[in-house]
Amino acid sequence: MLCHFLKKPQAKNAAKTLTIMASLLGFFFLGITVLAFMYGTVPELKVTVLSQIAENVFGRNFMFYFIQATTALILVLAANTGFSAFPLLAFNLAKDKYMPRMYLARGDRLGYSNGIITLAIGSIVLIILFKGKTELLVPLYSVGVFIPFTLSQSGMIIKWWRERSEGWKKKLAANLLGAIISFTVLIVLFLTRIESVWPVFIFLPIMIYVFHRTRSHYVKLGPQLRVDETMDLDVPDFKGNAVIVAVSDTTKVVEGALKYAKSIGDTVIAVHVSVDREQGKEFVERWNRVHPEVRIAHLYSTYRSISEPLMKFIDTAKQKADQDNYSLTVLIPQFIPKKGWENILHNQTSLMIRTRLMMKRDVVVATYPYHLKE
Repeated sequence: MLCHFLKKPQAKNAAKTLTIMASLLGFFFLGITVLAFMYGTVPELKVTVLSQIAENVFGRNFMFYFIQATTALILVLAANTGFSAFPLLAFNLAKDKYMPRMYLARGDRLGYSNGIITLAIGSIVLIILFKGKTELLVPLYSVGVFIPFTLSQSGMIIKWWRERSEGWKKKLAANLLGAIISFTVLIVLFLTRIESVWPVFIFLPIMIYVFHRTRSHYVKLGPQLRVDETMDLDVPDFKGNAVIVAVSDTTKVVEGALKYAKSIGDTVIAVHVSVDREQGKEFVERWNRVHPEVRIAHLYSTYRSISEPLMKFIDTAKQKADQDNYSLTVLIPQFIPKKGWENILHNQTSLMIRTRLMMKRDVVVATYPYHLKE
């Protein structure tokens, strides 16, 4: 991941950068360890070890507060690292088809916004789950660090063993040592802080399963969508188009939908589902007066379900359309309120019907929107 941000030759520059970082980390770790031993510093609940050492060395003066501010700034930058690295990792996994393609898209600010949002939601969930207690979150973070360390070192061992290039034994030995150290730390964390790291045992298998299922989906999807010039596309040559218009009443929305249906369909049928027989008869009589040229199919729902009788009618119409070599389009009229929040004041029957129709094979689903002015 580091190579992505470095100039060429990226591999050499990454190795130099990691060496400098490791040296600085070792120097600071050794210095803090020596100072903690000299001053007898031990961890406390409300004061960090670094804060205690700074107070012992400098006292409560400018340097003490400078170290506190610098430490806070480093922690902020460290937290930001995840939000810059994870979206890029998600991009690479999505490119290899192990994550959804949505992680390939860049946002308005040229960042991988979907990855950033996903990480933010995951962080919120962890904070709520562990009630923001750092003594529980830090071990979980450590496991998240040492699992990749162990896997990367193990991967390098396999690489050197397979390639066996010049000096491969020394490189293999170095990576083997790194893998052993990382794996040892990982085992210690699992044995001593199980109350913090237990989500790993649930989330990791699920994540691996989802990755493989996602890739399996994309592998199966490609051949089904790919067009080969030499292949027979097997696309039917329809003689015409039958349009079914789902209507609830004789309104301006329905009027516009019928005009559109007549423009694209050779056969137009309106279908109405009622839950009351008397109201259904009144509707059919009113429809025949207003639209005598359009056949109305009146369905009565015994159990007050609108979608179920409609689905059965469409299935029957689809069989008839297949026999006549017609395509079948279901047109759903829908009015759109001027203000978005006003949608909650109306039932969402059309949305439910569209959702069910999208699952039907060889049925075209269309919506005729009628925008309200007020």
